[in-house]
Amino acid sequence: MKNEFSLTAAFNTSAENIYKAWLSTQGHTLMTGSPAKVDGREGGDFTAWDGYIWGTFLELEENKRILQAWRTGEFPEEADDSQVEILLEEEIASTGDRRLAMTKVTLIHTNIPEGQAESYKQGWEDFYFKPMREYFGG
Repeated sequence: MKNEFSLTAAFNTSAENIYKAWLSTQGHTLMTGSPAKVDGREGGDFTAWDGYIWGTFLELEENKRILQAWRTGEFPEEADDSQVEILLEEEIASTGDRRLAMTKVTLIHTNIPEGQAESYKQGWEDFYFKPMREYFGG
């Protein structure tokens, strides 16, 4: 069984808006529709979905990349943290005198405990990408 996957989605907003939302308590809560607590700096901790998800920000590249140590309450106690990498690629489209930002988000989730990858893959879609589409558009 494969213990990693990647997902891609596009949102009608700037990479900066997604980056800032992911790294703030208020923004993360608003974009997912569920309580989060975020210390959005390298080495900072986070919790999401009422404490079901928690981890630490390992590396940050402003408006481009977020790397997290990530786990849930379903991880076996002895399991290492998984890693979640969020890559942001912004494109600007011009329509007449209007400029519209669109950002492609690629999420790469690795080192997942055996047998859990499929449920997390669906979870990212249901509990992140779907509410993010509603919040940002996409």
